[in-house]
Amino acid sequence: MTSIGSALSCDDLGATVLKQVIHELEVPTRGRGLYEFTERVAALAQQTQFQTGLVTLHLQHTSASLLIQENADPEVQRDLERFFARLVPDGDRLFEHTTEGEDDMPAHVRTALTTVNLSIPIANGSLTLGTWQGIYLWEHRHHPHRRRVTAHFLGE
Repeated sequence: MTSIGSALSCDDLGATVLKQVIHELEVPTRGRGLYEFTERVAALAQQTQFQTGLVTLHLQHTSASLLIQENADPEVQRDLERFFARLVPDGDRLFEHTTEGEDDMPAHVRTALTTVNLSIPIANGSLTLGTWQGIYLWEHRHHPHRRRVTAHFLGE
């Protein structure tokens, strides 16, 4: 985790002072699958000491994605993987972009169907995730990677 920078903003009329802080997280993967990093984001939220705010997460890659998903039953993750394997199979002859292997273009399509950005409100100093919600990086490639996620906090 790296802190990239911070800034302070307020208006001259005495309005609420908002702060913003940016951190960079590295999420290592062992290949295709979902990797929860909720606790790391929650710890950063605590460090900001914001009582109210918003964190925006941005994944700096085009062959992985971010999602909020159930973290109680691992079968949910396996079902998601099976569904996407059926929807966007590796090695599909439809794809011409295979520079990095048969999982290359399917990984890009999976990312296009999901997202690389998430926004999560902060209330009472904590992320407002539901009871069974976790923050995941979904690695769409078969090989291990070190994925970078920018966490931008804005709050008071």
